[in-house]
This record gives sequence, C-alpha cells and structure tokens, in this order.
Amino acid sequence: MTTETTDPIPRNYKEWRHCIEHWCGLELSPAFIEKRLQALRNPSDDHTRRLIECYGESHYRSLLGWFERADTESKNR
Repeated sequence: MTTETTDPIPRNYKEWRHCIEHWCGLELSPAFIEKRLQALRNPSDDHTRRLIECYGESHYRSLLGWFERADTESKNR
C-alpha cells in the first residue's frame, strides 16, 4: 500500500480507503458516501468537473467505483 507522501494519489480501493480514513481523518459514513456519489454522478457538478480536469477520466472512474464499493460495503454491515 502506498503510504509515502511523495505519491498521495491512491491507485486502488485499499489505498483510497486508507487515505480517506487515516490521512484525511474522514469517516466513510453512509451519509458522506451518498453525498459524494450524488456529486460524482452529476457531470454538471463543479467539483466533479474540476476533479476530471485535474486527475483525468480514468481516475474519476476509479474514484466513483471506490465510492460505490464503499456504499455497498456500508449497506452490508
């Protein structure tokens, strides 16, 4: 898992989840996940457009998939 601060961009779900929960100190609560999914699924959302501009379509799709996986996991607990 990437834990080096020289590469802060997560490359997979495990790295992303670690980054969100430990580096950012955020709880992946169902409410937080749903709010982020709504924004990510809205191509007109300013944050979503900027995310794609900065990190590219591939990273955007990965991020959307990671939030969808977190959503599924939170519902199966």
